[in-house]
Amino acid sequence: MELIHADISRHFQYITLSHRWGEHEPSLRDIEGHTIYNMSIKGGFGKLQAFCRVALDLDYLWAWSDTCCIDKDSSAEVQETIGSMFAWYRQSALTIVHLSDVPGTGSLGSSEWFRRGWTLQELLAPKNVVFYTENWSLYKNLASSNHKMDTAVLAELENETGIDRRFLTNFSPGLDEVRSRLQWASLRHTTRPEDIAYSLFGIFNLHLPVMYGESAENALGRLLAEIVSQSGDISVLDW
Repeated sequence: MELIHADISRHFQYITLSHRWGEHEPSLRDIEGHTIYNMSIKGGFGKLQAFCRVALDLDYLWAWSDTCCIDKDSSAEVQETIGSMFAWYRQSALTIVHLSDVPGTGSLGSSEWFRRGWTLQELLAPKNVVFYTENWSLYKNLASSNHKMDTAVLAELENETGIDRRFLTNFSPGLDEVRSRLQWASLRHTTRPEDIAYSLFGIFNLHLPVMYGESAENALGRLLAEIVSQSGDISVLDW
């Protein structure tokens, strides 16, 4: 029975994509009923194709991208997705990070990926992460199955994010060291202002209503109020 369970679990292992959104990102409606490799290579379509090729090369049968694996026309699904995103990245066998603005000889720190709000949890949640540069080559040609465990890359990540390596390699969502977690996010930005709060729900393991259209101040206020309510620590208001 254990062997059967192991075989089934291995079959359904999946990898996730972390990236900066760009122009012409494919939606669920765009790819439904279509073979990805027969579609345009323009913009995000080419990126999705490259990601799927990486998945196949690594012998994964399932791949998940936030551009086209969410029905963004359904407010209920968007709510569920935001509440589940951290867990989905945590449960993935591997997260592929595509640094679209880093050339083959570039460095991690030059990428805008490190200044986006949503990518914070996409860095912290996965157990295994591999970085790819703009042309889909391995960062520094490192063949490691987990760049988080590469000493040189880990030092770069620590320097660029200000996050201690113990969190980078073994992060637990919750209300420990709240001020540090808020500070990690303080220099990041999101396209929709309220997302700066929503992108932290998973990091604090909190489940709050998503109300697009509210101000960033209101969204952050609700987040901080819930943190104080659950932790009893009002000092976090001075972060």
